[in-house]
Amino acid sequence: MASEKKIKITQTGSPIGRTDDQRATLVGLGLNKRHRSRELIDTPEVRGMINKVRHLVRIDEEAK
Repeated sequence: MASEKKIKITQTGSPIGRTDDQRATLVGLGLNKRHRSRELIDTPEVRGMINKVRHLVRIDEEAK
């Protein structure tokens, strides 16, 4: 488990004016305000969530 790949994402866009599912996806990723970052385990589920809101987030660090 210690060798799990991590990915760091930062919210760059505001959820104001976005659809409810995009807002919920940001909350599911643990993001709620601009310029906040989270480090998550790199799984297909997380990648799918990032893909859904890719215009609102930035990937800072790929897997280590």
